[in-house]
Amino acid sequence: MNYIWSKYVQGTKTLYYSRKLRFDDMFKEYYKKLFRLDESRTLKILEIGCGPGALAGALHRWYPNAEITAIDRDSEFIDFASEHENGITFTEGDAVALPFEDNSFDAVISNTVSEHVEPSKFYGEQLRVLKPNGICLVLSSRKGITITQSDSNISEFERQFWKKAEQHDNTTDKYNIGKYWMSEAELPAAMEKYGFKNIGTGFVTVDLTPDDPKYSAELAHDMIDSERYSDIDGIDSVIHSMPGRFTGEEIEEMKRFTNLKYDERIAQYDRGEKLWDTNVSITMVIRGVK
Repeated sequence: MNYIWSKYVQGTKTLYYSRKLRFDDMFKEYYKKLFRLDESRTLKILEIGCGPGALAGALHRWYPNAEITAIDRDSEFIDFASEHENGITFTEGDAVALPFEDNSFDAVISNTVSEHVEPSKFYGEQLRVLKPNGICLVLSSRKGITITQSDSNISEFERQFWKKAEQHDNTTDKYNIGKYWMSEAELPAAMEKYGFKNIGTGFVTVDLTPDDPKYSAELAHDMIDSERYSDIDGIDSVIHSMPGRFTGEEIEEMKRFTNLKYDERIAQYDRGEKLWDTNVSITMVIRGVK
């Protein structure tokens, strides 16, 4: 059983609900235009590093005739995905040792995985399991825009909590987070270097601004709660990565402050008070052919 990513790096709810928003059906045509998958065929698609299953769920909706398989090394992610997304085969597996036969899939896709895996192994395994002329899709998050609520009213307790956490956080180094990050020019070059042809690139911009009236109240609440889950998961990760550094009372007090903050943000939205906090994500899509 492997719980490293879900406990020490990014929590299950953080990944699932943020990706549910980024892969909402309102954005599907932007992604599908770049994916360029042949929907006239019954495709076998593999998602590598699926996390809690949000992208796999979107693929199942966008390509209803496809057979979707999704793998991740983290046991908690696979358990969560299996409970929340239907019609998909979820299984534990490693990106550098895929548990599939050669020439098994018509397309492989990954989202924010290439940054953490040695590229020759990452691409080598995808080449192996893809059928001739199969499609490799690599999605990579680029620098976006994040405007949060003002921190002017943050309490001294919260300030000291995160200051102490930062002093003892070695997660990035310990688990090689982002060790293989590449620039927008390096990503397509790497895909070509490791055996793919006909490389193409594109970008999908997703604007998540709760106060924009183009979004329903339900979706606006989801945007706010997605940030809540991220903060709560961040507090929980302190328990696992820094055992003994914080008391149970300190953890619970931080969660109380956090929930109060997001409860008030939702109340402000419901009252029509516009803060215009926003999260604009940019995803680069690199497409190659075996």
